[in-house]
Amino acid sequence: MTTDTNHPDAETTQTPTAAPAWRLWILLVWHPALGLPVDPVAVLGLDEGQQQSAPVVRWVPLVYEAADPWRERLSAPTTSLDIERWIAQSGGVCAIEPVDVPDGALDLTHAADLVLDALLAEVILALPLRGDS
Repeated sequence: MTTDTNHPDAETTQTPTAAPAWRLWILLVWHPALGLPVDPVAVLGLDEGQQQSAPVVRWVPLVYEAADPWRERLSAPTTSLDIERWIAQSGGVCAIEPVDVPDGALDLTHAADLVLDALLAEVILALPLRGDS
């Protein structure tokens, strides 16, 4: 039995690389001056394409105490189910908001860094002083 491998209409098929299953969220805490959980304290990233990947967390500088509720939540391994639960519980002292993965992100850490940079440059500067220090 011979196999004819010379087909003009046959293409060599390559498995396309799957788009990364990266997801990002902004972690928010209560802003005393505004009375809402709108103060960003961190960016959380998960690679949902990998079972055992550790989350990427990029903390906003100088908000250590304000971020304590999130530090407690993130002290255990974080999964997509945790995030779904946190979204359902949003609105009290803590809130979590999804954010798009920035174009040009090289990896999940870089994506989280890009989101944090945007928060530092635009959002945090526009917020009034917390009024609790």
